[in-house]
Parts: sequence; C-alpha cells; structure tokens
Amino acid sequence: MTSTWLHRVLLAVSTCLVAASAQAQTGHETLKLDTPKPNLAPTPPMGWNSWNKFACNVSEQLIRQQADAMANSGMKAAGYQYIVIDDCWQKSRDADGNIQADPERFPSGIKALADYVHSKGLKFGLYSDAGSATCGGRPGSAGHEFQDARQYAKWGVDYLKYDWCYTGQRNAEAAYTIMAKALRESGRDILLSMCEWGNSKPGRWAQPVGHMWRTTGDIWDAWKGKKEWSHGLLDIIDMNAELWADAAPNAWNDPDMLEVGNGGMTTTEYESHFSIWAMLAAPLVAGNDM
Repeated sequence: MTSTWLHRVLLAVSTCLVAASAQAQTGHETLKLDTPKPNLAPTPPMGWNSWNKFACNVSEQLIRQQADAMANSGMKAAGYQYIVIDDCWQKSRDADGNIQADPERFPSGIKALADYVHSKGLKFGLYSDAGSATCGGRPGSAGHEFQDARQYAKWGVDYLKYDWCYTGQRNAEAAYTIMAKALRESGRDILLSMCEWGNSKPGRWAQPVGHMWRTTGDIWDAWKGKKEWSHGLLDIIDMNAELWADAAPNAWNDPDMLEVGNGGMTTTEYESHFSIWAMLAAPLVAGNDM
C-alpha cells in the first residue's frame, strides 16, 4: 500500500462524510423511507428504563435483576415488556468502528444480556444518540447509523432510545430518518424511540419515522418547577395538553419516563402522575428500582 494511494482513499472518504454531514445539517437529506414502519406499538409501549433511578450506574447484574423483577412481580403480566439500558453502557469503538460495551460493567457482552432478557419473555432495549457523543459523553451514532443498526440487530435489540446531544447543526427530521432507515434495513424489527425533547415539533413530521417521540425536556421528580433542563410534573402536563392530535397507534407522544417510586413526590402525586400518563396515551416506561 503506497502513501499516495492511502491519501486518495482517505480524501475520498473524508469528502463523502462532509457531504453527508452537510445534507443532514441543512435538512436536504436524500435518504427516503421506502419501507413502512413496522407495527410494533399499536398501543403505547410499556417497560422500564435505567436512567431515572440509576443514571450511568448500569451493569449487566443490575439489568438481570430488573428483568427478574419485571417478570416475577406481576408487571409482565400487566403488559410491561421492555427492559431498556439507557446511557453509559457503551465505552468505545473498535478499529473497524463497531460499538463496544463497557467490558467491566458488561463482561458477558450485550448479546448474552439480551438473550437473558428474552429468556424471561421480555424485550430488550438500548440507547444511543444522533450526535458525535451521547449525553453522558460516550460514542454517539452520527456517521455510524447503519453499522450500529446492524450490530443492534445481531445482538437481539428490540427497542432503541435515540437521544439528541452533541448534534451541532444537524436537522432533526433528517437525522432521525437516517436511523429509521438503518433500523428497517437491519434485518430485525426494532422500535424507535426518538428523544429530541420536542424542540423541532416532532409531532409534525415524526409519525412515519419513529414509534414514539419526546415532547419536552427531561422529567424532574417533583410536582412542579424547573431544574436545569428538567421539568416538574405539572409543567410537563401543560406542555403536552394540546399535542393529543399528533398521536396515533404506532406513533405516540412521549412526555418522558415515569418517576413513580423514586421519592420526590407523595403517594397521591405519584398516583396522579401515573393516571395522567395513562390519560395522555403516553408510553408507560417505569424509571424506578423495580
């Protein structure tokens, strides 16, 4: 391999990446969704996500324990089915660009963990981000969408939460369309949960793209008020009050995960929280220690 040949290859790759990035940033992405979205959410999805309670403190032992709890507590019988690992499960990419799980926290690998969750009669979910990095500073999927989607399919992933940190000037509709197309070409039906925080009014464009989309910033475990980018319960309800017409079977408004059981509200407030999420036809994604 000569240095001149290598230089030409690298230049060509760089040119393609810059062109693709420019298309995504300006919203003129040429990718089209030729296949319809799989019908994976005829009713609002129900499950559990690690973030609200555990944030980056995730491990395969924790996820196995939560899967056991969902299967044995009556939640599975009530319709809960997804066990989703949020941010910080990933650590790096290998020399070929393949996403790698944190080997200390997930020594058996993601495939083995997904198999365990499936053995409980449940479905398995992961998290990534449309930017260069996740909100927790781990590798994002920008520029690796098709590669990551194929990897998720090989691992047995059923659900992808796709966040919106470190995205620069990317156009949200274009960026989420790329991942939607990648998932549909992966060989496995994977539910797409779009976590863009409602900034680009996803209800106007997201129905053919994903199965659910965040409508606000993060929820805060409080009855009302604002904390940094997070909102208390009443504030989120107000922000969702007029969005009901955007939702439909297989396409749901997502006012964020449940805080029930995490200690920031009273029992009556938590009962109200759960009841109103049901009235909103929102996904019921528990965020506690089950």
